[in-house]
Amino acid sequence: MTVSAAEPERDCALCPRLHDFIAEWRVREPGWHNAPVSTWLPPEGPQCVRLLIVGLAPGLRGANRTGRPFTGDFSGDMLYATLKAHGFATGTFESRSDDSLRLSGTAVTNAVRCLPPGNKPVAAEVNTCRQFLTATIDRFTNLQAIVTLGKIAHDSTIRAFGERVAVHPFKHDVATEIGGISIVSSYHCSRYNINTGVLTPAMFEQVFQKAAHLAAD
Repeated sequence: MTVSAAEPERDCALCPRLHDFIAEWRVREPGWHNAPVSTWLPPEGPQCVRLLIVGLAPGLRGANRTGRPFTGDFSGDMLYATLKAHGFATGTFESRSDDSLRLSGTAVTNAVRCLPPGNKPVAAEVNTCRQFLTATIDRFTNLQAIVTLGKIAHDSTIRAFGERVAVHPFKHDVATEIGGISIVSSYHCSRYNINTGVLTPAMFEQVFQKAAHLAAD
């Protein structure tokens, strides 16, 4: 399960539609990040990562603007508050990349590293970007658990391990195991899912209670 690079180059053109879309936003908002968003690591580096969070893709005014996963939009408020509550982050989250928030034993990434139009990558883009997810997982030699946010992130993570999704299907707050690593799936903490009641704070809290236990084993 090894490839050479865990992060795409800034001008990665493997997915032409995403490359062109980001190019448009570089013209419209030259002060934004507008590039593939790298995995966010704890200060101690990849060797201390026990828990990995895998989301879908950068949001337009979130990570695509700030350059840090889940930073600048609604989903980050919920994710980082929950990580702090379980000791996986410290400091203050202020929805900007230069705040005082720091990860602890945790890394945060996305299944697709570039902003997709309408927040919806197509299957070919998810498949193409999986090489970076695979290499990212390979970096974490002490990884114990992964939380996948949404079905696309879950399915791509399962495939990054070379496993069949049918054997490890997406189901909220259910854990599966591959190669000694526990994978817990959750509905995505998007504003839409919260507003419609698909995901509640209590449901999200349960996921991370489980993940914290698994990451500590």
